[in-house]
Amino acid sequence: MSENPYEVDLDANPANYAPLTPIGFLERSASVYPDRTSLVHGNRRHTWAETYARCRRLASSLAARGIGRGDTVSVMAPNVPAAYEATLAVPMLGAVVNTINTRLDAGTVAFILEHGEAKAIITDRELSPTVGPALAKLDHRPLVIDVDDPGAAGGERLGDVEYEAFLEGGDPDFAWSGPDDEWDAIALNYTSGTTGNPKGVVYAHRGAYINAMTNAVAWNMAHHPVYLWTLPMFHCNGWCFPWTLAAVAGTGVCLRRVDAKSIYEAIADEGVTHFCGAPIVLNFILNAPEADRRPFDRTVEVMTAGAAPPAAVLEGMEASGFRITHVYGLTETYGPSVICSWKPEWDERPASEQAAIKSRQGVRYHALDGLAVMDPDTMTPVPADGETMGEVMLRGNIVMKGYLKNPDATREAFAGGWFHSGDLGVAHPDGYLQLKDRSKDIIISGGENISSIEVEDCLYRHPAVLEAAVVAKPDDHWGETPCAFVTLRPSAAATEREIIDWCRDHLAHFKCPKAVIFGELPKTSTGKIQKFRLRAEAVGS
Repeated sequence: MSENPYEVDLDANPANYAPLTPIGFLERSASVYPDRTSLVHGNRRHTWAETYARCRRLASSLAARGIGRGDTVSVMAPNVPAAYEATLAVPMLGAVVNTINTRLDAGTVAFILEHGEAKAIITDRELSPTVGPALAKLDHRPLVIDVDDPGAAGGERLGDVEYEAFLEGGDPDFAWSGPDDEWDAIALNYTSGTTGNPKGVVYAHRGAYINAMTNAVAWNMAHHPVYLWTLPMFHCNGWCFPWTLAAVAGTGVCLRRVDAKSIYEAIADEGVTHFCGAPIVLNFILNAPEADRRPFDRTVEVMTAGAAPPAAVLEGMEASGFRITHVYGLTETYGPSVICSWKPEWDERPASEQAAIKSRQGVRYHALDGLAVMDPDTMTPVPADGETMGEVMLRGNIVMKGYLKNPDATREAFAGGWFHSGDLGVAHPDGYLQLKDRSKDIIISGGENISSIEVEDCLYRHPAVLEAAVVAKPDDHWGETPCAFVTLRPSAAATEREIIDWCRDHLAHFKCPKAVIFGELPKTSTGKIQKFRLRAEAVGS
């Protein structure tokens, strides 16, 4: 058999190959568009040249403290410049950036810092009431860098150095190297999954590069958009949009606190063209009081994901000057990986029909090789009839490397050569996916994942609780909230308020039940709690 001529003397070398990494986007924008605005934060304005220099300073200063390839740098901050810069700067060293959900409790933050072996944490001083107790739980304290942002509402400094001073000590011309291989880890994101302790999802430079580019293509995002940071940067690294903005030399408008008034002001004053957010963001924009609204003269592009927005919300947003793109994804898929791609012929349909179509999750992202709704036992696709449910499965370059230090969970997630999402859905005859339920019993409240098992574990620790189950209850504001079903011990007594307060003392507040229903829990003959019956009761309560 003759040798393949296309493999002879045609090897990869520095002239024709470099590992894919989204950090190169930053260098390019700083070179091509040095004077264009990269970040806006209140009265602060940074150009791409300035952002590149600041990121190199941060990388340089971290390197001087011994942080390098394979080390973890955590970030606990709202959407401020430091969070954006860390997302770009930490990977310059071959280190791994770990952005932490700012709504978590101290115990969970401590677990993440310890499990991820954080060598440093960049923390906003407003979050010190959580970060301080978390640090106190650790055996080995990381380097603590305080962000003294002007918009912070109090909070003590926890570290030995303030962020801006830390940058001042760095080299703006630092010669960064990036990854040795595009399969090297770039980010670590924790997801609640179905257990109390979160799982560490590992992203690669390759996947981050590809999804950052796909965001721009899928959303038809041209160069120089003005992007409002309504989506937390701790969510899947802001759905990879920090890197997307660097690729298209856009302007990121930081938003420390997300409310309707601030959103309308940014659209009117900063010329915002795009933003992302959970359906709750759409809801309070749509229902904002007249005093909080500002007129604008353009269509604003909005990407939303999570529990499907009600058709009435989609209709109302479209009528108010916002064009909605519905996406679906998971922490394990770098954020968006499925999109409800719009077809021009749908423009002729009534608004209510268009809203119903947009509430579907859609078709695979350009960078996703496979999307299917399958029977998880036989690994065969279910009929595309819009009725037969199966598990949503995905595979391709924008699926995680795996779970950190959890080979069993990784093998289970990738069984059969597909990533098992745990979400249940149907395939419509036109190939568009629509979610129907979540087999993992995850509750999505305001875009945040809440593990029902974690809440149940907390409830079971209450001295008066004999049995407990938690399901999602639809909520006009949050999309859905936890609803607890509780059976009390014989002769024990507790009120709804007492149960909720107990949870608030032991969990992050957003995870706590908003309603408690007392009584016997329905079970199968083998003793399993019938959650489908509880869901039906929660909807009707």
